[in-house]
Amino acid sequence: MKKETYAVDTSIVIEKKVTELIREKKISGKIIIPNAVLAELEHQANGNQSEGFIGLDEIKELRALAEKKEIELEYVGKKPTETYIKGARGGAVDDLIRDTAAERNAILLTGDRVQALVAEATGIQTMLILPVSVKEVGALNIEKFFDENTMSIHLKENVIPLAKKGKPGAWSFTNLQDSVLFAHEIRNFSSDIIEKTKLSEGAFVEISGPGLTVVQFKNYRIVIAKPPFSDGWELTAVRPIASLEIDNYKLSQKLLQRLKITAAGILIAGAPGSGKTTFAAALAKYYLKQGKIVKTIESPRDLQVPDAITQYSKNLGTRDDIHNVMLLTRPDYTIFDEMRTTEDFKLYADLRLAGIGLAGVVHATGPIDAAQRFVGRVELGMIPQVVDTIVFIKDGQVNEVLDLIMKVKMPTGMMEADLARPVVEVRDFETGELQFEMYVYGEQTVVIPVKKRVKTKSDIASEANIAENLRKKLGFPIKVEQLDEGHYALYVPQGNEAKVIGRKGERISKLEQDTGVHIDVRTLEEVAGLKLDFKAKEEKKFISFYFAEPVKSVSLQIEGKELATLPVDRAGQIKLHKKSKLGRQVADALREGLQLSFVATG
Repeated sequence: MKKETYAVDTSIVIEKKVTELIREKKISGKIIIPNAVLAELEHQANGNQSEGFIGLDEIKELRALAEKKEIELEYVGKKPTETYIKGARGGAVDDLIRDTAAERNAILLTGDRVQALVAEATGIQTMLILPVSVKEVGALNIEKFFDENTMSIHLKENVIPLAKKGKPGAWSFTNLQDSVLFAHEIRNFSSDIIEKTKLSEGAFVEISGPGLTVVQFKNYRIVIAKPPFSDGWELTAVRPIASLEIDNYKLSQKLLQRLKITAAGILIAGAPGSGKTTFAAALAKYYLKQGKIVKTIESPRDLQVPDAITQYSKNLGTRDDIHNVMLLTRPDYTIFDEMRTTEDFKLYADLRLAGIGLAGVVHATGPIDAAQRFVGRVELGMIPQVVDTIVFIKDGQVNEVLDLIMKVKMPTGMMEADLARPVVEVRDFETGELQFEMYVYGEQTVVIPVKKRVKTKSDIASEANIAENLRKKLGFPIKVEQLDEGHYALYVPQGNEAKVIGRKGERISKLEQDTGVHIDVRTLEEVAGLKLDFKAKEEKKFISFYFAEPVKSVSLQIEGKELATLPVDRAGQIKLHKKSKLGRQVADALREGLQLSFVATG
């Protein structure tokens, strides 16, 4: 092999390709290390960046090869000033390296495409060594700790290494070995990860800072922490063990229709390790199959989605970059993974108000906590426009779904009509039951849980008496519900509110005096979600149900499971033919004594 003179730049040293080329006998002769390379590596190592330490290890190996007379090694060139090093990203150090190669008539070895193009443009002979595929690089050394049931591994110096095995909601910690790991062992694992990530297409260093490195390698998300950021060397690697489809979650047809047609501002919430990201990936694939354009915003990029879905890194792009790209590429839906900072929530709100469908993933111990993340970051009145559906994941399954609606009303528990204000109602999506109210009280935005009152026999009798009294006075169908002691809601057909309230509130005041209770007048729309009283009548061919409440449609449920949404005719009744599939199900339920219920939907 002809011996040549080679000058190396920082990129090829960090990738540890120089020693590899020498051992494979692809290059031979003199290796020139510009002092600019040494200075840049020293600067990175002083900043506790992994690249600096890896590069210095490579130079130590080159020194060892020189001592064995396998190569000649020489340090030459100008040593850059601090100003030059700070301008390294702008090409200042690369310029010094090219000058050194030109002065010594050396072949420039680089792994940087731009460096190679500039060098060739100035007449410098260049060898560009590009990253190879993940398959060519091979497996990471830490992969030996993973089996098919391993969710994550947790390595820390002077501690027995642990693995989390199982699935969300059903996992346990297992010792990977009986002895502790030492700092140098974790450093070796870390160096292996950084080297192979740098060499691999499709692998990324998402975050690199003093004491902290975050890597995405294949489907492994790896966090490396070291002093001074942490009190010792620590390595955590997480890998999804399941790739699910939306059908695996056994969602109700009502929720599927919501996700498919009307939901545009979704929050996927849950505790760490609950399966939020797995559900988000399933939702992304679901939208893709619907013929939608889907993209993701991630930090880091670890969603397991098809190649047709473009994944953007929030760490490597500014808020303005992502905002502009989303508006220019016009996706139908975007999955925003790992929303944490105020900037994340503001970006989510901006994109939603621009008309982009979004599903954001947030950490939360309960479903309402996800909505509270927007309080103070977005005006209260805008929250239902930004977020309309909260999906709470627990133990890898959809545990609860909440619906957000803005109304102008008197908050629950308040008595005076002049206390009415804009209120964000948070209701259970499946049942329509009111769970929380969000509104401004004084100068603060408050989130108040609304506990469903457990009715006694006395309450039911009181409701019936007041309802009968008011029905006679008003002359049209109504529903009365006790909200609190001495406080009732009066539901009337939409458009009749003014008749009930009267001029300057005179009629409602008179009704309150007659009944001795405080009355809230509510519209037909607000009946939605209430469980209705009904009477059943079985005839030869039909089963009929009669409702006193003014409703247009109801959800028919047996033992709490929804079977169908049915229209109610003007007479307030539903007729089911006994020979129909639904009629047979209802008849069987009545014979077996199963719980039959109707919930108003409109």
